[in-house]
Amino acid sequence: MASETSYDTMFGKMAVDQGLCTDKELRHSIQELQERRKINPVMLQELLIELGYITATQADRLKLSIKENKVAVHQIPGYKILGKIGAGAMAFVYKAKQLSLNRTVAIKVLPRRFTENPEYVQRFYKEGQAAGKLNHPNIVQAIDVGEAGGYHYFVMEYVEGKTIADDLVGGSPFGEKEAIEIIIQVAHALVHAHSHGLVHRDVKPKNIMINKQGVVKLADMGLARETTDIEAAQSEAGKAYGTPYYIAPEQIRGKIDIDGRADIYGLGATFYHMVTGKVPFTGDDSAEIMKKHLREKLVPPDHINTTLSAGVSEVIEIMMAKRREDRYNNVDELLMDLEALREGHPPLQAHKRFDVSMLEKLEEGETVEIESEEHVEERINRYRLAVLVLGAVAAISILIIVLMVAF
Repeated sequence: MASETSYDTMFGKMAVDQGLCTDKELRHSIQELQERRKINPVMLQELLIELGYITATQADRLKLSIKENKVAVHQIPGYKILGKIGAGAMAFVYKAKQLSLNRTVAIKVLPRRFTENPEYVQRFYKEGQAAGKLNHPNIVQAIDVGEAGGYHYFVMEYVEGKTIADDLVGGSPFGEKEAIEIIIQVAHALVHAHSHGLVHRDVKPKNIMINKQGVVKLADMGLARETTDIEAAQSEAGKAYGTPYYIAPEQIRGKIDIDGRADIYGLGATFYHMVTGKVPFTGDDSAEIMKKHLREKLVPPDHINTTLSAGVSEVIEIMMAKRREDRYNNVDELLMDLEALREGHPPLQAHKRFDVSMLEKLEEGETVEIESEEHVEERINRYRLAVLVLGAVAAISILIIVLMVAF
């Protein structure tokens, strides 16, 4: 029974970690399992299938993953495995000790079933190589990447703490000041990555960690790509890479020329989630969510969390503009506004972006919807005055022309 319980615990944890079932579904299954076992022996995997939470094929893959998990930990020389941190769809992650330096590290291992696919292996090594180019206090440090015993592994800094996603599980938002401070630290990490020609492409709560000292660390460079890597860009053309809840519109469209503004969008979607407790767009499946990123108007975050300052809401809306031309030009520009917000000042760069966007739309003859919130009242009056003046000038011009024709 003890071995069954241990196996069930590992099976259930991996099912949740890989997104095959929810925590709620797992808890319900475990309760049902305890009742069933009073009568007949039954395994958790069988019950999850019976209840329709996972498929038989998914169960088989999980069983294979568990088997690989037990083998992989003994295959990496120079490291002593201390325990398992987690398992995703693409990798196992372990806490380990690097024997040569007597320090704690994290090791990501590519499951053997993916090693036969060159694309997965290449992406795995690219993550290690991309992270290896970076050295910043707000980025998880790469240590080593290699292969041993048929397993590909990536050794990195061990971060003792939690992810932003962990704190968002209950649906409660972060406080505004805390959220701003976290986003500022991630922004500094992105400035460093972008300065080395790397775009992260998967900024999201699960990839943002906070250690016990309160230092924020951007993790998982698995989708990172050099802006100069034309061959990789062309091979990915037309494919959407990223996480649906936080993906930028240009990534959904499979654009070749993805740049740092895609990371600004992902960070904006993360910021939105943090201060509202809700993701920007929801849907029944990934396709529906991504369509909303492309077409649906964003509900301003201060309409969901009415305690938010107008400045924070405005910054997030600029970060999440559908057209990247309407976002901040770069993260340095974004940081100016974030640091202003931290000091209690208005986000002047966002105001400039708003002004430019408004003028472009007016020139194109579009109807512009403006929020009637107090923090933009002055600018609203300015725009109304400008429109009235332009209208008056146009009317006078027409009148002059009519009079000239008449005489």
